[in-house]
Amino acid sequence: MNDMTTTRVLIAEDEPLAAEALADWVAQMPQLTLVATCADGVSALAQIRALRPQLVLMDIHMPGLSGLQVMKALAGDGPRPAVIFTTAYDEHALAAFELHAVDYLLKPFARERLVEAIEHALASGAAQAQEVQEATAQAVSALEQAPTEPLTRVLVRDQGKIFPLHVDQIEYLRSDTKYTALVSRGRSFLVRLPIASFEPRLDPARFIRLHRGCIVNLDFVDAMAPDENSQLVVQMRDGSRITANRDVSRRLREQSL
Repeated sequence: MNDMTTTRVLIAEDEPLAAEALADWVAQMPQLTLVATCADGVSALAQIRALRPQLVLMDIHMPGLSGLQVMKALAGDGPRPAVIFTTAYDEHALAAFELHAVDYLLKPFARERLVEAIEHALASGAAQAQEVQEATAQAVSALEQAPTEPLTRVLVRDQGKIFPLHVDQIEYLRSDTKYTALVSRGRSFLVRLPIASFEPRLDPARFIRLHRGCIVNLDFVDAMAPDENSQLVVQMRDGSRITANRDVSRRLREQSL
């Protein structure tokens, strides 16, 4: 099929087996034409500029330049491709929604999931893709400058899919070694980020850190009562009981006077 009538696709993936699988899946979609496969960020940037693909399937972690750095480098160019991020890690869950990528696939993902993402990208149209990429470039720049604006949503994974969880729906956050568990509506979502990454971007009028490993949303607190050691035990609406450390207990009591 003439590639003028199809969508030109570039794959940026440093894992050979993953790149081969993506190429095979792209070949099975007659509306797509694969124009290049790159194994690092530097060559991906050069090939995107040279070949002008309309769609890029790009890993975030690559040698040379990361997927995010490639996006930033493209910020001053003309029309840019729509990008579907692919990654083996969900550590960018905080940033991904802000980046306005067409989609964000967490490895390993099924062919059906990739097809769904590509069909969504094709349906979005060139004008929307351009708008998305302009927003992406601005978001990348803002993220690299240690954003201080309150966080409004987080991308979380559930049953192989990624979806945005609004921060005001998070009842509390618990540290789980190198992960953080976000609890909302009776469910717990693990994000590969330390709890300290969240605290600076949570609204301090709503969220309070009870101890090193837990931050609660005051909107979901039923009551607080002192235990035998005069430390406040926070009763959450879901029935969880969380004990504040001594310093936080003291500050909470002072605020209630």
